[in-house]
Amino acid sequence: MEQEKIGRFIQDLRKEKNMTQKDLADQLGVTDRAVSKWENGRGMPDVSLMKPLCDILGISVSELLSGERI
Repeated sequence: MEQEKIGRFIQDLRKEKNMTQKDLADQLGVTDRAVSKWENGRGMPDVSLMKPLCDILGISVSELLSGERI
């Protein structure tokens, strides 16, 4: 699992949906700083947030963990 690759993937998908970090954070009930940490590869979303995050971004958990569309 490459955190930086996954972070870039999250960021790219978020931008495709014209969302700010704050928009995504608000939908997930986290801070925009948490989203920033994920996107910069300095952390990963909590396991409990992975499915909701994937639903918002329109991907599967497998795609999230691989950092690319499958």
